[in-house]
Amino acid sequence: MMRKDSFRHIGMRTRLVEELRRKRITDERVLEAIGRVPRHLFLESSFIKFAYQDKAFPIGAGQTISQPYTVALQSQLLEVKAGEKILEVGTGSGYQAAVLIEMGVKLFSIERQGELYQRSVRLLRELGYQGRFYLGDGYEGLAAQAPFDKIIITAGAPVIPRNLLMQLKVGGMMVIPFGDKKQVLMRIIRINEDEFEQEEIEECAFVPMLNGVVGK
Repeated sequence: MMRKDSFRHIGMRTRLVEELRRKRITDERVLEAIGRVPRHLFLESSFIKFAYQDKAFPIGAGQTISQPYTVALQSQLLEVKAGEKILEVGTGSGYQAAVLIEMGVKLFSIERQGELYQRSVRLLRELGYQGRFYLGDGYEGLAAQAPFDKIIITAGAPVIPRNLLMQLKVGGMMVIPFGDKKQVLMRIIRINEDEFEQEEIEECAFVPMLNGVVGK
């Protein structure tokens, strides 16, 4: 299937980047990545004309594609450096994965919904985004691939998963939406083998992080 990225789409992305600047996204590498990723291709066709609005949209299987501001903020909080090994928990639409890959990371991404996993991995590969994608339980992470420089979680976790904390290298960082009914975006840094430092950033709203794998 041919997927198009027109001059019109590029212009819409340019306007989106300027909107994110006004919302205090200051990391130029994040803004450049968002300016390159064709977000409209990650949406259901009925939403394409809204693709570059700063809004979240449904993508099926009870999930959403995060609003660009959320993707930009989480990416900025990660303080991404090219070549870093990053675990993404919740591949979802694949949009956040594409932004991180554009920033030059070695991405490992895990998704629990079989339907989303198949669709997103197919799209990402079709668009040339190279990462390592897994169908599995995000609460378990990818112990065999650990440790990671950074971990990004794209669903609201009612508890901070200890399995994931243990997969961070010392000095590594996790960005996680924490909470059940009320969520706050947090940044957690592993100080040493046993200690972690937490910082609350701002209130947020994500779909819940769930256990187990659905579909194959």
